[in-house]
Amino acid sequence: MLQFTFLGTSSGVPTLTRNVSGLAIQHNNSKEWILIDAGEGTQHRIQQAKLSLQNLKAICITHVHGDHCYGLVGLLASAGMGARKEPLIVIAPKEIQQWFEVTCQLTDLYLPYSVEFIDVGTLTHAVQVNDEIQISTIALHHRVASYAFAIEATQQHKKLNLELLNTLQIPKGKLWGDLQQGKSVEWNDQVVDSKSVINITTLHIKAIVSGDNDQPELLKAACENVHVLIHESTYNQATLEKVGAAPMHSSAKMVAEFAQSVSLPNLILTHFSPRYHHENGMAELKQEAQQFYHGQLFMANDFDCYELNVNGELSQIHFAKPKEK
Repeated sequence: MLQFTFLGTSSGVPTLTRNVSGLAIQHNNSKEWILIDAGEGTQHRIQQAKLSLQNLKAICITHVHGDHCYGLVGLLASAGMGARKEPLIVIAPKEIQQWFEVTCQLTDLYLPYSVEFIDVGTLTHAVQVNDEIQISTIALHHRVASYAFAIEATQQHKKLNLELLNTLQIPKGKLWGDLQQGKSVEWNDQVVDSKSVINITTLHIKAIVSGDNDQPELLKAACENVHVLIHESTYNQATLEKVGAAPMHSSAKMVAEFAQSVSLPNLILTHFSPRYHHENGMAELKQEAQQFYHGQLFMANDFDCYELNVNGELSQIHFAKPKEK
């Protein structure tokens, strides 16, 4: 039902193997997609992932730190140069809108489409992005105001009522196919409305994508019935204790303990400090998380793609292992 494509998985600065934060989310039923964070260089990653800025429906910025937003204005400008006409939703801290407006003034930037800014700090209701996806927010704890985005997706499953079709003695074949496609058919001198022979079930899945946060427990209430949590894991616990509380980030241990405490079925860790951008470093972070979390764990790489199906089952559908130094 939902696909997650990681466009950047590094914290702070890009490296040779990882760009800074960016995550594309797409519903299987639509070409439209949403972007969570837009660090510097995100638009290059979008091109490499073969995503279209014409189909971008909404951008969510978790907080104002540059590794999560410095690529936003360039991305918006490129969409304009690509002749985009459709309006775009941007859910972000109010400072992002201020920065964008000043940049437009100082750099003679004109967009041929409208941008609807929604202040994430005052958002009290879910934003319906399209027929399939709605977005809500959860306040986190960081050096600046930071937020998580809860992505809720729905999909209607239509199934013919075989018992009723047999009772009506409608033969299998073209008539069944037409009814499945929502068309009315004629049978035995009567019109059979497709709605009368189709059972519709609405399926729901939910994912949470967290911004920078040193208190994972703030997500406890929101994690009820969540199928996957995507959360920063900047350090291991030993490094976090060494650097102290000032950076206000999470360790692999912290996130893993939280995920286990709320029985999350799937956990994807991302936003890794450059000090871990090698095989041994990533293995160290993963091993620490596995000590405390016993669900399905993934360590995200740039261009990794995951799919969350209608049953809430998460699988990796593309693996892009970075080249190690």
